[in-house]
Amino acid sequence: MDRFNAMRAFTRIVELGGFGKAADSLHMPRASVTILIKQLEAHLGAQLLLRTTRQVTPTLDGQAYYQRCVSLLNDLDDTESVFSTVARAPEGVLRVDMPSGFGRLILMPALPEFTERYPGLEMEVGMSDRPADLIRDGFDCVIRGGQPLDHSLVARPLAQMRQVVCASRSYLDRQGTPLTLEDLTRHKVIEYFSSLSNKRYGLEFFIEGRAQELSLSKTLATNSADGYLAACSAGYGLVQTPYYHVAELLQRGELVEVLGDWPQPRLPLTALYPAHRQMSRRVRVFVDWLVELCNRPGLLDKPAAKRTT
Repeated sequence: MDRFNAMRAFTRIVELGGFGKAADSLHMPRASVTILIKQLEAHLGAQLLLRTTRQVTPTLDGQAYYQRCVSLLNDLDDTESVFSTVARAPEGVLRVDMPSGFGRLILMPALPEFTERYPGLEMEVGMSDRPADLIRDGFDCVIRGGQPLDHSLVARPLAQMRQVVCASRSYLDRQGTPLTLEDLTRHKVIEYFSSLSNKRYGLEFFIEGRAQELSLSKTLATNSADGYLAACSAGYGLVQTPYYHVAELLQRGELVEVLGDWPQPRLPLTALYPAHRQMSRRVRVFVDWLVELCNRPGLLDKPAAKRTT
C-alpha cells in the first residue's frame, strides 16, 4: 500500500464528502481510491469512514486520523518547498480563519491580487465570530483582534486599529449626544462578549494616560460582530468598534460617531500560526501580504480627530 497516496485520498474524501469527488480532484480512478481506503483501514485496524447512499463522513477515529494526516501532509509539503524550486512559487491548500467582518470588508475584496500573485495556492477561508481552534480545526493561520491569548502560537502583528464610538441617530435623538465622558452616565452601552471566555467589552478610553473601561448601563449583549452593529443601528445604545467595521455605516449616516476627540486605545490585529508553520512558504507569503494589506493608508484607519478646546 502506498500510504502517502492513501492519506491524500482519505483527506480529500473527508474534505469533499465523497469518493468520486476525491478521485476527480486527485485525477485517479474511483476504484483506485476505494482500494486505497480499504487497504488503509485494514492497515490501521479501524473504520475511518461511514458510507451512506448520500454522503461519506468520518468516524470518530477517522476525524482524529484526518487531523494527523493534514498535519503530516502539510509538513511534508513545507519541507519539500524549502529544498525545491517550489519555494519560489508556493503551491497547495492554505487554510485560514478570521473574524467575519474582517473577511467580508477587508480580505475578500483584496484577495484576488494575492491569488493572482500566487496562482498555485488554493485558499480555504473560514469566517466566524467564534474563534476556531487552530490546531484541532486544521487551520494554517488565523487572524484575531485583541491581545493574543495563546502564547504557544507565533504572533505576527498586522496593525493597531483605531476604534470609534458610535450610535444610531434615533438613539441620539432620544438620549442626546455625549460631548464629554461625564455625559456617558446617562447613556447605555451595548456589550460584546466572547463566546469562549464570556469576557465582556464595553467602552474604553485613555484617562490620565491609562486605558480604563467605563462602567455604564447596558441594554443588550451579543457575541456576534454583525449583531453588535445591528443592535446599534436599532437604537439600543453606544458601541465601540474598529473604524473599518463601521466606515460605510458612518458614511451613509446610518450611524454617527461620538466622542471622537477623546483618545481611545487601539485594537491590535494579529496573525497567529503554530511554531512548526514557520518553515511554511505558504504561510509566510500570506502573512507578509497581510502586513502589506493592513498598512495601506485609509483601509483600517481613519484620520486622527483633533481635540477641541
